[in-house]
Amino acid sequence: MLVTPIVESFSKFSIHLNQEEINALENSVTKKTVKRRQCILHEGDTCDHYNFVIEGCFKTYKVDHNGKEHNLHFTIENSWITDLGSFFTKKTSQLYIEAVEKSTILRIERQDLNSLYDLYPKFDKYFRVFLERTLAKEEQRSLHNISSTAEERYLHFLETYPYLFNRVSNVQIASYLGVTPEFLSVLRKRLVSK
Repeated sequence: MLVTPIVESFSKFSIHLNQEEINALENSVTKKTVKRRQCILHEGDTCDHYNFVIEGCFKTYKVDHNGKEHNLHFTIENSWITDLGSFFTKKTSQLYIEAVEKSTILRIERQDLNSLYDLYPKFDKYFRVFLERTLAKEEQRSLHNISSTAEERYLHFLETYPYLFNRVSNVQIASYLGVTPEFLSVLRKRLVSK
């Protein structure tokens, strides 16, 4: 069944879909294969979909006026990825969402998601819980970024995302941490020598 990973994701929140709800979900998603370095959202697009990552890894980032990339987060298997700001305001995105490796996603468009909300309350509950957890996670990251040293941020990254270390480049990790790749290299050497 195409939507099995999403159904399992619902179960993790103790929300169990019946067959009718599963069928409705199955009819609402489309499967898409994404090449490495292919964007599923560009700055200037309006985000009108959620994407569930079945396989692969994505980065969400902003490019500043100097052309510098600022990574906001990484998303891997069994997670949702979208530009929440653009999705909810229906304004153009300031972000890019790009595949770090060859990936497969299940996409659900805004109108289909809204229909699921209206017809099946479990979908509304699931996405509310998902958004609450996403907001709490982003709040914690912001607090950590303003109150921690670069070394503490790097160690926290390794502890929180051990599965990303070999999937994303040092340049991308440095961007996520808000340091230069050179500084990250020095930091890693210093930690290894401890």
